[in-house]
Amino acid sequence: MRIILAEDNDILRKSLSFFLESKGFIVDQFSDGREAIDAIAENNYDLILTDINMPGSSGMEITQHVRQHLNSEVPIIILTSSGVEQTELDSFDIGANEFIAKPVSPAVLLVRINKLLKTHVR
Repeated sequence: MRIILAEDNDILRKSLSFFLESKGFIVDQFSDGREAIDAIAENNYDLILTDINMPGSSGMEITQHVRQHLNSEVPIIILTSSGVEQTELDSFDIGANEFIAKPVSPAVLLVRINKLLKTHVR
């Protein structure tokens, strides 16, 4: 299973990537949303994990691009430090499958990934 992780916080991106790789996932990491969009256009990912606020393109823009321009139904999980309810509602409106507030619990993230991918990675 291949995941793209778009997160501009280096420590969080590297720690989540390490965790997911330890569970057997292949993880492509990006700190810039525009680079992530380019990678999504060129590769087949099983899941997109993106922060909302990033340089280049936001997680919302990534989600819109995947849903509207690529017509893809690949599962998307949005991460954010925003505690604003409207942000969560907007994420679902544009096609996100899940929304996780930071700080991210790796165990909760894994449960949500398993649910979306219909897998049982432990």
